[in-house]
Amino acid sequence: MAHRPDRPGIVRRRGGERHALHGEPDGRRHDGRVAGQEPQCAGRVRAVFRHPPVLPDRAALGKKARPVRAILPGPMARFIDELKRTHHCAELRAADVGEEIILFGWVASYRDFGGCVFIDLRDREGITQIVFDPDTRDHGDLPRAAHELARALRTEWVIGVRGRVASRGTNVNPRLATGEIEIRGIELAVFNKADTPPFLIEDEIDTGEEKRLEYRYLDLRRTPLQRSLRVRHRIHQETRRYFDELGFLELETPVMVKYTPGGARNFLVPSRMNAGKFFALAESPQLFKQLYMVAGFDRYFQIVKCFRDEDLRLDRQPEFTQIDVEMSFVNQDDVFRVMEGLVFRVWREVLGVDLREKYPTGRFPQLPFEESMGKYGNDKPDLRFDLHHTDLTDVIIEHEGGGIPFLADIAQRFRSGELRRDLPAQIVKALRIPHAHAQKVSRTEVDKLEDYVKGMGARGLARAKVDKGGAWTQSPLAKMSEAMRQAINDRTGAAEGDLLFFQFGKQSTVQTVMANLRVHLAKRLGLIPQSGHGGQFNFLWVVNPPLFEYDEDRKTWAAAHHAFTRPHDACVALLDTDPGKVLCHRYDLVLNGFEIGGGSIRLHDPEVQARVFRALGIADDDARQKFGFLLDALRYGAPPHGGIAIGMDRLAMLLSGAESLRDVIPFPKTQKGTDLMTDAPSRAAPEQLEELRIRVVEPSP
Repeated sequence: MAHRPDRPGIVRRRGGERHALHGEPDGRRHDGRVAGQEPQCAGRVRAVFRHPPVLPDRAALGKKARPVRAILPGPMARFIDELKRTHHCAELRAADVGEEIILFGWVASYRDFGGCVFIDLRDREGITQIVFDPDTRDHGDLPRAAHELARALRTEWVIGVRGRVASRGTNVNPRLATGEIEIRGIELAVFNKADTPPFLIEDEIDTGEEKRLEYRYLDLRRTPLQRSLRVRHRIHQETRRYFDELGFLELETPVMVKYTPGGARNFLVPSRMNAGKFFALAESPQLFKQLYMVAGFDRYFQIVKCFRDEDLRLDRQPEFTQIDVEMSFVNQDDVFRVMEGLVFRVWREVLGVDLREKYPTGRFPQLPFEESMGKYGNDKPDLRFDLHHTDLTDVIIEHEGGGIPFLADIAQRFRSGELRRDLPAQIVKALRIPHAHAQKVSRTEVDKLEDYVKGMGARGLARAKVDKGGAWTQSPLAKMSEAMRQAINDRTGAAEGDLLFFQFGKQSTVQTVMANLRVHLAKRLGLIPQSGHGGQFNFLWVVNPPLFEYDEDRKTWAAAHHAFTRPHDACVALLDTDPGKVLCHRYDLVLNGFEIGGGSIRLHDPEVQARVFRALGIADDDARQKFGFLLDALRYGAPPHGGIAIGMDRLAMLLSGAESLRDVIPFPKTQKGTDLMTDAPSRAAPEQLEELRIRVVEPSP
């Protein structure tokens, strides 16, 4: 077999040798066939094209080879105006043999045999093999003309085909849904040619993501992305049907809104008609959906685009979609029941998975926020595996640090009253890896974990391997007192062969490091897959979080979510005296370690709302300036109400098993917030800036 470097994409055959261009070791080709599985047709293999080559001349193909002529797209009117598509490319089966059909699509692959031309035609539904045989009978000269035109086809050309369904007999391709049949081409029209794509349009490619995002419209032709977007479509449709059946109204909210403090950073939009003033792109419909409740609409939902100017990561995009829901006259449990019904339905209708097999009551378990943070280090734990944290702060305090200076310092600060045990600014935690898993982790890998946690802001990673009798080896904590070491073993349940990892210091850092270390080790140990759901769906409601969190930079309390969440009735008295102890009716729906939704029961009482503002240090005048329209609305008869927002992008990612949000968003941004396909964002023209009365300050070099 010889490769023609002067003719890209062409591989020629010598003698009886079979080949598969870019094939697998077993001879399987990209289209699922095995070399030698092509239908019988007179003549030899002339060429197999995976992407458009330079058209060869007669000399390049040899004396017996007929030239492949560059043929302009044929007349389309007959196909578009008279011959309408009868089927998609994955519909036809053996029961359709003998039927005359019309297909439209893209040339996925091309094989020129001496007497016949074979192509795989692709549309969004799948692939069908087309055979162009010049000796096809009963249709006059049409098959011969179609065959001649077919010899000029190249991959990604857009064509229409009229033909008849024929059986492949015993030569079935089990990898194709249409593998029992082929289409005998009668007529062919070329709607459009295609330049050579910058990468192969195949399921598995190693092209870098930046190149694929630059040519996203080509990337979207690939089956994995089309499959993900179809999952997204199904979620949309089931969501709309479900809420309509429950009496919800799909209502819109503004995109350009007033900037309100708190939450994520907003994108700002200058107003040309109001010089010097700006709109904000809505980060959520939060305030407007509450106003719908004040207006008496009772049940609202919307599949809505939202915007946040935040640093990006695996599960975040600057513009994203959420299923937004609000209901009047409900409590927290009412919201849960409605949303659980939606999730059960979407899983059943989109994935064919009956979640009642795992959750027979139709309800998801609930976990208090405090317990979630204590056991897992965050409020979105992945419960597909059992590894959990142990808080050792009390042990450290009781043993006064056990002879370890930095632990003794933490213990002394608690004993002196500088640090509160009920609201600890510093903590000590351990993660135990049982012997059955610990034996799979080498000493070298344990050492590498040090670098991993340092990347999250930790100073290091203390660890110990439990030896016979509970002694510790391979540990920087070897000088710890025997009493505290034994107390830690008892508290964590450590036994011989187990590994212990420790973190201590600022609470937020310890929680973040230990939460991520837990998941990192679970993937390393094969307890969960590197990406995707692995066939497991573990849902959880995380409930009863604090209403406020302490802002170390500003040395004051800030709203943990937003200032319009209803506190627990038993905690209202603490708003003025101990804000950090105030719990609220906020909740998150978690799936496999991802927060897929969050919401709250809202504050509808203007008096309590004013007390919340005071706890946040927001004066009455400031509150009126920032939220006056909502505060006014609450005084005109606001019903008790609550709601939730489900992240559509994350939901689609988890349902489809995609690795990132960019795989389920048709035209996503990069991690730098840019669009490589359209080259956005771009600079504004000087006259545009002048019209908006805006001056650009260039960043310092």
